Amino acid sequence: DGWLFYDHHHRDPIAYRILGLPEGQMASRRWYYLIPAEGEPRKLVHRIESAALDDLPGGRALYSQWAELTVQLKLLLGAAAGPRIAMQYSPGCELPAISMADAGTVEQVRALGCTVVSSADLISRFDAAWTPAMLASHRRAGRVIDATIRAAFGQVRAALDAQRPISEYELQQWMAERMREGGLVVAGAGEEPIVAVNGHAGDPHYQPQAQGSAAITAGSLLLLDVWGREAKVPRAESAFYDVTWVGYCLRAGESAPPDAMARVFSVVRDAREAGIEMVEQAITAGRPLHGFEVDQRVRGVIQAAGLGEFFVHRTGHSLGLDVHSSGANLDDFETHDVRQILPHSAFTIEPGVYCPQQQPFGVRSEVNLYIGEGTVEVTAPRQAEIVRI
Repeated sequence: DGWLFYDHHHRDPIAYRILGLPEGQMASRRWYYLIPAEGEPRKLVHRIESAALDDLPGGRALYSQWAELTVQLKLLLGAAAGPRIAMQYSPGCELPAISMADAGTVEQVRALGCTVVSSADLISRFDAAWTPAMLASHRRAGRVIDATIRAAFGQVRAALDAQRPISEYELQQWMAERMREGGLVVAGAGEEPIVAVNGHAGDPHYQPQAQGSAAITAGSLLLLDVWGREAKVPRAESAFYDVTWVGYCLRAGESAPPDAMARVFSVVRDAREAGIEMVEQAITAGRPLHGFEVDQRVRGVIQAAGLGEFFVHRTGHSLGLDVHSSGANLDDFETHDVRQILPHSAFTIEPGVYCPQQQPFGVRSEVNLYIGEGTVEVTAPRQAEIVRI
């Protein structure tokens, strides 16, 4: 019956994005904004920060004392036509990325006679949907990243031929500089490409450091996970591109990666393709599709190959203004994501197998999917085999 936005000390970045509020504005006092299913929105703000929501439509009420807040909040909620109020809340914190409302505030709203429901599907519709400008920016960022990855494999080969192997960290910094030159945002430590060899590739979020990173030598499996967005495009008109590729540094006399690596990659690739096929079939048929369903399909391929215990993360994440955006994730592992995959949204499909210590390597293959009106576009190249470096 209404969507209640609430914030205190910038706890809810989703609210600021959807409402178009300046992220830097002062929020030392609580504010509330109710958008009813029918009728005009209404505001409740503290007298000290009475202008906090002035850029938004709707009538305004003020409070100072805690008892006054309770009275005014009840009047605000009464503007909804019924008791069901959506908030940035997830029952049992099932979806932590959208669970922004604190427990006390949820209790406060319930005590005033309302049933609090999750705004998760509303967020998918109003925060995770792409514009045509975002899609165009995503494609341009992808061209830069794809070229950077190809060049990185070449850089490794050149270093090996010169008998001066490059380290993970050195390659990471080289790639980050190529991406900056290509006009992409590379924020710094923790946001730069993942460059990982052998056992390090078995750590899904490994980040090489200036000291202690491994050398990329002949016989190494190399994993590159690269993401970025355009730097000079307005923030609201850009979307991230995020892909992962793997290569193998051939030893003298070798013509292909070891069989164990090739087998694991083929399982990961087939799982990725099974997920893509499921999405394509559902979207073109107009069948509702939920995030957890795709994860189940992809994970099933890896489990059937006897490698299920080594797939230790969700199949994919929402993609958009942030690299991990607020729409449906492909997840029935870390969470049970029941949100629908909606038109004009995007996400990654990135199964991975991270082998035990007796086979110290990891393989992941990641592509991006954009959902149109009854259409599916795989916006990234689909790696068919391990790159031979």
